[in-house]
Amino acid sequence: MRRKIYNELCKWKDDPARKPLVLEGARQVGKTWILKEFGHNEFVNMVYLNCDHNPQTEGLFRDFDTERILRYLSAISGQTIVPGKTLIFLDEIQEEPLGLTSLKYFCENAREYHIAVAGSLLGLSVHEGTGFPVGKVDELKMYPMTFCEFLEALGKQNLVDLMWSEKPENISDLADTYIELLRQYYYVGGMPEVVVEYAGTQNLQSVRRTQNRILSDYESDFSKHIPAAMLPKVRMVWHSVPSQLARENKKFTYSALKKGARAKEYETAIEWLKDAGLIYQVTRVNSFTKPLNFYEDPGAFKLYVSDLGLLGAMAQTAPADILTRNTGFVEYKGAFTEQYVAQQMVSTVPNKLHYYSRDDSRMELDFAYQADNVLAIEVKAEENLNAKSLKMILDKHPEIIGLRVSMSGFRKEHNLINIPLYLVETWFQKLEQSCV
Repeated sequence: MRRKIYNELCKWKDDPARKPLVLEGARQVGKTWILKEFGHNEFVNMVYLNCDHNPQTEGLFRDFDTERILRYLSAISGQTIVPGKTLIFLDEIQEEPLGLTSLKYFCENAREYHIAVAGSLLGLSVHEGTGFPVGKVDELKMYPMTFCEFLEALGKQNLVDLMWSEKPENISDLADTYIELLRQYYYVGGMPEVVVEYAGTQNLQSVRRTQNRILSDYESDFSKHIPAAMLPKVRMVWHSVPSQLARENKKFTYSALKKGARAKEYETAIEWLKDAGLIYQVTRVNSFTKPLNFYEDPGAFKLYVSDLGLLGAMAQTAPADILTRNTGFVEYKGAFTEQYVAQQMVSTVPNKLHYYSRDDSRMELDFAYQADNVLAIEVKAEENLNAKSLKMILDKHPEIIGLRVSMSGFRKEHNLINIPLYLVETWFQKLEQSCV
């Protein structure tokens, strides 16, 4: 199973100015697997220590003496630790807060060693600003598998290669094939364990059971790390995301949680879920002027979950509703399509994703993004190319580029480009590469 973050890990390994690495990501996105794969492939040997309920970690980080810690790690692993040849991998580091703090001293006193840590983002966020070694570590973020990674896991490398090597209009003859696989991705999502299950068995019921178990594990994480007074509010926000996305106006509203709910009651709960990597927040802008961040309205936003397969499990959608052209699924197809586009972009592009609307107008666009140019993005679940709002905005702002993302084929009309949904990831990654 190939993950695109592997190349970023290799860059970190070869960077002479590297610091200890913190690999961040939601629970069960594959952090442990990728670091073990990286350690086995790119180093002579690897020292692996799981800090979760491990008596061997007792007293290990008591004084931050890096030489003593290295001797201890060598002794308990039976491995010789050699700078440049050994990867030291501390897993579930959130269970050892002092272990996280020790990275500061490895940065200052022993940077010649390659040391990487991973753990639950929810647990790591507890130590942010206290034991977290701010400025003394390199950080990489890992997300659920993208559509391209999903295709590779299914053995469709040839289709992925075409997406990267050919111009979008040159693969239109394969549109039906890509769309069928995209519908499968809508149901399965990008959690590695779920993808492996589907690739091996094609059993949709087994896929849903695995998704539900992951959701149950998340709930257990809530109870473990979130203060008791905050826990009910976190759960209310988390459970409300599917129903909020199902509405025509997908803007998050506190009143949907309970009557009379106020932002100040639930802002911290939303921050917990964001810190855990379980939701993405897409904030409104009211102008297409660069820089977009200047025109944010932090009080207006949409929330998406980290993975569209988990969204389907939370909403208890049936396989036939997602995998076929079921007309009773119209509203949720829009929600899934927006979720898909947001998920691909968050894991691919470096800048913040927004959506657009004005207080004095009903006109709204699904997303806005700033690369070299400002991009106004309208998302369509099927082949409908009617983009009235987008065209009106482009008439008013001819300096920006309009993107209409749909099941229809690639086409370009002046400053309006239609991108097939299955090409979102590759199109935006090529765009970012051209901006470098």
